Amino acid sequence: MKREDLRLYAVTDRSWLGEESLCSQVEKALRGGVSFVQLREKQLDDERFLAEARELRALCAKYGVPFVVNDRVDIALAVDADGVHVGQEDMAVKEARRLLGPGKIVGATCKSVEQALRAVEEGADYIGSGAMFPSTAKPEAQGISFDELRAICAASRIPVVAIGGITEANLPSLAGTGIAGAALVSAIFAQKDIEAAARRLRALTEHL
Repeated sequence: MKREDLRLYAVTDRSWLGEESLCSQVEKALRGGVSFVQLREKQLDDERFLAEARELRALCAKYGVPFVVNDRVDIALAVDADGVHVGQEDMAVKEARRLLGPGKIVGATCKSVEQALRAVEEGADYIGSGAMFPSTAKPEAQGISFDELRAICAASRIPVVAIGGITEANLPSLAGTGIAGAALVSAIFAQKDIEAAARRLRALTEHL
């Protein structure tokens, strides 16, 4: 994983699938310029989750884009994903690193400098920080200030991605904070034209 891989980070959500498959939506996002994909599933049973992860793993490999699984180290290992992303309430970074080994990506959600420094010490490769704005995908997520985001970026020797409620309208306000990129959900997958939305967002991330 390179820092630039985190530029436009897509987190999946089944909320807007309709009659379409998740794989189809993700491919549109990849065509539009998404540079990193996280599979986030909270409702699927293990069999369907595994099948979906395997399909997306192959798709992301085709586009040369890193693919990680949210929380589920077992699923990531089973499909040979590029890694996992863990939250503060999920498996500890050091345990995820132990299970995955040194050659895989481990991302960690951090809301403070203290959490970020611990994640770095335990072997994380990147940090996701937020929520920066009110989020429809995770309305319960506790927000952080722009000052806290800047402090995390300044303290961390690994890349930081901003997440939470980021849209085409507010993404430019994150410029100058020190982030490597932005992670988005509805700003990509809730859009009528996913590819076009991703293309516009990718252009905006070039000015972060």
